[in-house]
Amino acid sequence: MELKLNGSGLTIEDIVNVARHNKKVELHPDAIERINACRAMLEKKIAAHETVYGVNTGIGEFSEVVLDDDQIKDFQRYLIYNHAAGIGDPAPLDYVRGAMLSRANVLSHGNSGCRLEIAQTLIDMLNQGVTPYVCQKGSVGACGDLAPMSQIALLMLGEGEAYYKGELLNGKEALDRAGIPVPGLHARDGLATINGSNLLTAMSAIFLYDANRWMKQAEIAAAMSLEALKANMKPYSPKLHEIRGFLGAIRCAKAINKYVDGGDLKEQKVKCKVQDAYSMRSTPQVIGAAHDALAYARSQVEIELNGVGDNPVFFPEENLQISGANFQGSPVSVPMDMAGACVTMISVMSERRMNRLNNPALSVGLPAFLTKGAGMFSGLMLSQYTADMQIVEQRILSAPASVQSIPAAADQEDFVSMGMNTAIKNFQILDNAYGILGIEFMAAAQALDFREYKFGKGVSKAKEVIRRYVDFLDIDRPLYPDHTKMKELVKSCEILEEVEKEVGSLE
Repeated sequence: MELKLNGSGLTIEDIVNVARHNKKVELHPDAIERINACRAMLEKKIAAHETVYGVNTGIGEFSEVVLDDDQIKDFQRYLIYNHAAGIGDPAPLDYVRGAMLSRANVLSHGNSGCRLEIAQTLIDMLNQGVTPYVCQKGSVGACGDLAPMSQIALLMLGEGEAYYKGELLNGKEALDRAGIPVPGLHARDGLATINGSNLLTAMSAIFLYDANRWMKQAEIAAAMSLEALKANMKPYSPKLHEIRGFLGAIRCAKAINKYVDGGDLKEQKVKCKVQDAYSMRSTPQVIGAAHDALAYARSQVEIELNGVGDNPVFFPEENLQISGANFQGSPVSVPMDMAGACVTMISVMSERRMNRLNNPALSVGLPAFLTKGAGMFSGLMLSQYTADMQIVEQRILSAPASVQSIPAAADQEDFVSMGMNTAIKNFQILDNAYGILGIEFMAAAQALDFREYKFGKGVSKAKEVIRRYVDFLDIDRPLYPDHTKMKELVKSCEILEEVEKEVGSLE
């Protein structure tokens, strides 16, 4: 069933389903009516020679320059040429597809003034699998993602480059092969295509989807380590978290209890300490804080996905236009800086549990570095080094980008969000997080093989999945293949999916 765009109700799951899984999209009839009504109003203003920013004026520092009728005709083309100023490697296709969907939903409000053909062409490209080649770097997150969105807009001119059926083609050929007509760019069309923070918002939506699934696996890994370390499970009592009231902590404690259910530790058949270290007993408070932060970030991203991020904004019913700054990416970059830092925070706690599994002074009877041949063999000693290196990189990347504004456009654009930097670094943080968590999973599975009591159903299933990919470390071997396999396993979410089949999902 197609996703109907109407300017409301678009979720991060919708972004993922279209961007990654090619769900079909169409404009709601109400959206078509609104787009046409707004365009009719704008064309009356153009005919009356009213001054409208970005239609018959220049942009940025040139906003006071009024264009004549001949210049208006060509201005949108040169606007896109000038702004297609990114650099370097292309963005992944799902990021670009997400941006196209996000922009089409903005246009569906009927407040942007473009022709219907512009919104429809974005949708046709999504449905037919034409994805523009877009340099990932170049946006400062205001006036929106101008550089990358301009590479999308080049397709509206039959120019630029695009992927079609696995091949990189020039824009006109890609559209022709897909049977999509080139709409051209008339007055306002170019700026309406690019003037929003749509790429960084789509990337943020995809990140939040992936980070949530990673965090659920962090709870599984924590449960495995807790069982291996003979943790006191009383700090996971629901009452303890309910009385404080944080929803994320309640959710996390519930999840970990679910994974250890049916095991001897949960049933108090294993002797434990009166009180464990923080990395063992405060997991609900830490991962829970991240759940709450990501829930807030999600709310902000979904507001942006369904709002009118554009300039100027037209109000056809009132024959009104307002020039402002609804392209500004700060409402997304601020919570997303926090979201990336939360992934780093959980990774730090993961490494601390892995350290306890390795350290014979802390591991409650496990062999040093989880090897039977300590001295001759070093076990998982160097696995911790690898985790630590990645954590330092995460910490460097966790500095907020949203405070890093550098003025541009002769100080007309003297504060920008740098939200694209946030979006890019968040995926780098998450990439490291897959590896760090994979190492904890590997260490926890190794530790559980030294224990002789019964484990919870969720923990047992997770260990079973891990053993399909990484064998018990009986004698030392090169570990880089195991580390890489575990990173890919975490990224695939196979552990999560298999465990949820076994014990059920919390969502």
